[in-house]
Amino acid sequence: MASKRAPRRKASGTSGKRDRPPARVVSVAGVRLTHPDRVYWKDAGITKRMLAEFYAEVWDWIRPHVTGRVLALVRCPAGASSECFFQKHASAGVDTEHLHLVPERGSKASISIDRLSGLIALAQGGSLEIHRRGSTAERLEDAERLVFDLDPGPGVEWKDVVAAAREVRKRLAKHKLTSFPMSTGGNGLHVVVPIRPAPWDTAKEFCRAIAQEMAAADPGRITATVKKSARRGRIFVDYLRNSREATAIVPYSTRARPGATVAVPLAWDELSGRKADNTFDMDGVRRRLSRLRHDPWQDFARSRRTLPKSKP
Repeated sequence: MASKRAPRRKASGTSGKRDRPPARVVSVAGVRLTHPDRVYWKDAGITKRMLAEFYAEVWDWIRPHVTGRVLALVRCPAGASSECFFQKHASAGVDTEHLHLVPERGSKASISIDRLSGLIALAQGGSLEIHRRGSTAERLEDAERLVFDLDPGPGVEWKDVVAAAREVRKRLAKHKLTSFPMSTGGNGLHVVVPIRPAPWDTAKEFCRAIAQEMAAADPGRITATVKKSARRGRIFVDYLRNSREATAIVPYSTRARPGATVAVPLAWDELSGRKADNTFDMDGVRRRLSRLRHDPWQDFARSRRTLPKSKP
């Protein structure tokens, strides 16, 4: 995978913390960072500048998943331990030098980026999580990827989450659809499916049918019901991320969670060896990318197939 360079590891430890002289204003990828030493994750000691530099290091890996897509943001201007909010549309005073506005229905506009400076601008604005829709910015009415979010309820073991992900994969393969697993930076897994553009109604109905079939086949372990009371001891196969304005976490995005965990694409044969906590931090991602011989999702774009016209 010659086009991608593994990020250089710049510090030891697990938090991504580095010794830096205090600075009031710095620039990363041509973007001016104000208050670069503002701490975004207190428990890990990670600052705004560290987040921006991390994104610059992993740009080759995250780029295919964020450029030309409609993005939504979890913004925590004062850091992950302070007030955060989910932003789906552009706000007043948006940085149009580095960010693009995507016209929406009515008077609203969404955000898109096409280069590294856009990603750094999001870090400057306190975006600790980056989510994306399942469409491109140019074709909002059609899905180009599906996401099955496997969300374990209380009492569910990691091996059961892995088994559920493999069951999703098996059912998709019957329709000649290729799927790719991702650690979300939390307790669950995403199974992501590249597809040829399809209407949102078709995409959502297909995913709903897969989830409901799994729940019917193994009701003791799987549920397709949103109610939290139905999730205890079960895995919720969340198909609801497959609608026009629904979003899912972007590969290699940080999370506004303790430890500044990161969503990381995986290969299927890696799942059994993952720890139950299923998380990477920034330095863990650096070490991983320095060791990888190829991107586990390198075939993602060329694996697109057409959704079946009828229900599974």
